[in-house]
Amino acid sequence: MTATCTSPVNNHLLNYLPIQERQLFLDVCTPVELVFGETLNIADEVIKYVYFPLTSFISSFVEVGEKQSLEMGLIGNEGMLGATLALGNPKAPMKSIVQGSGSALRMDATMFHHQVKNNLVISKLIHNYLYVLIQQLAQTGACNNFHEVKQRLARWLLMTQDRTNSEHLQLTHQFLAKILGVRRSAVTIAAGCLQRQGIISYNRGQINILSRYGLENSSCQCYFSSVNAYQKTLVISK
Repeated sequence: MTATCTSPVNNHLLNYLPIQERQLFLDVCTPVELVFGETLNIADEVIKYVYFPLTSFISSFVEVGEKQSLEMGLIGNEGMLGATLALGNPKAPMKSIVQGSGSALRMDATMFHHQVKNNLVISKLIHNYLYVLIQQLAQTGACNNFHEVKQRLARWLLMTQDRTNSEHLQLTHQFLAKILGVRRSAVTIAAGCLQRQGIISYNRGQINILSRYGLENSSCQCYFSSVNAYQKTLVISK
């Protein structure tokens, strides 16, 4: 089954491509449904498929030891999973897990390599996107080291809302602690502060964003830096 459509699709990265190149991608993609908790890549193992999320989103983790991990990237319909194949290395740099169920377009890794190798426009877009990913990884590393849990939590909630287009998020404190690489008690304190300020409400694993403006003011500049890096770099590909 192929996705044949010359109009824009619900993936912003693909929409940066001119219609002809975008159609080349869509013709060799398969629509799939991604399930929460599904592992798509394992670090240092060969990548079989690349994914372009439409309504789903994916987290990439660095694992430290057997039980510790830290989220380094969140991919939704602004991007893709597997772009590092364009660098010539077939292995996944990080473990990637579906954090938000939904639809995506999937392409065989060999076909993706062929598309990038044989089309200059596609190659330029993917390499620009890789540049953005490197910037965002660096930003995340600095953010995790220098900024308070409350700021980092606000940033992650903004990133999640951007990809879900929803004010209602199903997130437990235990899950957020794993994502942020902190103790559960630290998330409880940070979330409690945001709740007392009327920015979010939290009950039984359900977080409701009451004030996007308040969340932006509570976040560190890292959120805006990542958004700006994406917009400034990928517009070059137009």
